[in-house]
Amino acid sequence: QNYLDNFWPDLKAAHELFDSIVQARRERESESQENHGKEYPEHLPVEVLEAGIKSGRYLQGTLSVNKHRAQLEAFVRLQGLGSKDTG
Repeated sequence: QNYLDNFWPDLKAAHELFDSIVQARRERESESQENHGKEYPEHLPVEVLEAGIKSGRYLQGTLSVNKHRAQLEAFVRLQGLGSKDTG
């Protein structure tokens, strides 16, 4: 804000963009507080997931994503199974 005020006081578009970014950040912070610090809302409550895992309806695993080809390569390693059982 100071930079824009001092060096570009007449550049209205930049000031509007800055205000828009500040507003979006405030909205994201308020949403984060509403979600108890979680960036994304949960799809199912924890209790439902735990019950589903115990009953065998859901499987629990670890998602691994290739950092160089994240949109193309990923796999899930299921807990309690050997390292060869991945999908």
